[in-house]
Amino acid sequence: MRFLIVEVLVPLLLFWLARGLLRSLFGGMRSSVTQRPPGPAPTIHTGGELKKDPVCGTFVSVDASVTKRVNGELVHFCSPACRDKYRVA
Repeated sequence: MRFLIVEVLVPLLLFWLARGLLRSLFGGMRSSVTQRPPGPAPTIHTGGELKKDPVCGTFVSVDASVTKRVNGELVHFCSPACRDKYRVA
């Protein structure tokens, strides 16, 4: 039992301790090198006309909506999922 502790567990614990110490010292330098600068922020349209999604009832901007032409009328949806669920009565 003493052999297991002295020859296996103590070196393993020292290895983990040294690895953790080295990661804390040098890990920050590596992560700053590999990170890319953030890209441009997505354009968010504010204001404008709102339309009500006929499936879920969410109001969505005309500029950001998913559309489908039904019987010659343009219908606005909040998502492709709602567009696909829409059934004409």
